[in-house]
Amino acid sequence: MVQIPALEYTPVDDIPQLVSKVRAGFRTHKTKPVEYRLKQLRKLYWGFKDNEAELAEACKRDLGKSNFETYITETGWCKNDILFVCRNLEKWAKDESAPDIDLMNKFFAPKIRKDPMGTVLVIGAYNFPVQLSMGPMIGAIAAGCSCILKPSESAPAAAAVMQKIIRESLDPSCYDCIQGAIPETTALLDQKWDKIFYTGGATVGTIIAKKAAETLTPVALELGGRNPAIVTKHANPHLAARRLLWAKFMNAGQVCVSQNYIMVDQEILPLFLKEVEKTLKEFFPQGAKASPDYGRIANVKQFQRLKKMLDESKGRIIFGGTMDESDLFLEPTVVQVDDPKDSLLVDESFGPLIPIYVTKDLDEAIAMANEIHDTPLGIYPFGNKKETARVLNETQSGGASINDGFYHASIPTLAFGGVGTSGTGAYRGKSSFDVFTHRRSVTTTPAWIEGMLSIRYPPYAGKLDKFRAMSDLKPNFDRKGNVRSGLVGWLLKLGAGSKGGAAARYFFVLVVAAGIRQYLQMKAKL
Repeated sequence: MVQIPALEYTPVDDIPQLVSKVRAGFRTHKTKPVEYRLKQLRKLYWGFKDNEAELAEACKRDLGKSNFETYITETGWCKNDILFVCRNLEKWAKDESAPDIDLMNKFFAPKIRKDPMGTVLVIGAYNFPVQLSMGPMIGAIAAGCSCILKPSESAPAAAAVMQKIIRESLDPSCYDCIQGAIPETTALLDQKWDKIFYTGGATVGTIIAKKAAETLTPVALELGGRNPAIVTKHANPHLAARRLLWAKFMNAGQVCVSQNYIMVDQEILPLFLKEVEKTLKEFFPQGAKASPDYGRIANVKQFQRLKKMLDESKGRIIFGGTMDESDLFLEPTVVQVDDPKDSLLVDESFGPLIPIYVTKDLDEAIAMANEIHDTPLGIYPFGNKKETARVLNETQSGGASINDGFYHASIPTLAFGGVGTSGTGAYRGKSSFDVFTHRRSVTTTPAWIEGMLSIRYPPYAGKLDKFRAMSDLKPNFDRKGNVRSGLVGWLLKLGAGSKGGAAARYFFVLVVAAGIRQYLQMKAKL
């Protein structure tokens, strides 16, 4: 029997001292050498390895997760993340030569230095309690920051195991894990941080951003969104159904980046619904409740919220709808809605509810997506290349997967983040290092160059024209915004304003030249 330590909240009065300890650790500069960071990450890897069974059991208790889902989205994900970072950290941490430097300024050896931002706070989420907590912390360690993790109290078993791993694996003077709910989080936010990384809902994200603004603390916010999927009349209904149902029913729908609703073109609706029915039977042949692969809702509060959303919807349940609060079970439920203001469309469900809204064409689908949430975390168009390209061109989102459900978010080395109200900042892969790194511009002025710098010292009389001659760039466009290509370009284009115009003029010149040549040949024969 796997033993899970009991979750104990950190006493609120202890929090300032714990934060001060970690901040003092950063000020010793011990986290800055790359070898120190690598050693911490290597020890953390073995902490994961040694506690895999505990993490799997914790995720099963907290969310009913199968061992397969826990491995691919939690433990296996984090272990591979650590190994990827370890293999690349020395390269990432090196100084970079500054780009776009003119010849004169190259004498000052401009470069970009990668400095850790300082002491950072990571606040995790409950739906992927390990990945969404430890993933940012791995980035913070790699960047050379000291860090405190506050896991979600809504996944208590996972939070307790993560605290055990952190305290057994990492340097206690620079890293710690603080447990608790609103009072403890409030106490943490009252401390001074060099960056705060939060994953969760927009309501709490707004509170954190406002609190951080009081001390001008930068934030990275990974929030949710009312993410649309658009199935056009040219989409493959079989693939659309399989891929979207996989995306929505992983983790019992508690995935911030999965689609919140599906808009289906009226021409393809019957085929799509038929494929949805087939896919549900294929995924859960004995029903979702009996399936070892289908999770549970995190807690009673979330269960009741989802039940209320479904009860208040005016849509028609097509598949599913069975609930069992005692087991926190909510069956995969497909609902056809007709009102664009239906609760299932305008609110983020964060559960296994799939509202389907029928559209007459792609114009309506794009307009509705922009109306419901103009900056979602993800968007998922299914159709031909022309249609999917149009969706990307006429919408905004943190990320997008074409002809799939959130595949972009399943690539561990691809930058992931929101835009607008779905978040700010990105992480994963190198971006996890970057999000906790300050790119510090540095120049070195040699003594021998002092004579060339005399122009910057007062008195300035007679120096302005010389400075302009040295520094002013010349525009390559006229007052109407048209590009001027200079004499050579004018000659190459024969004075035309475009390549097409130039081609026409060349053709005209060739015709005239051919005519002149023919005339001269005829004249020579006479």
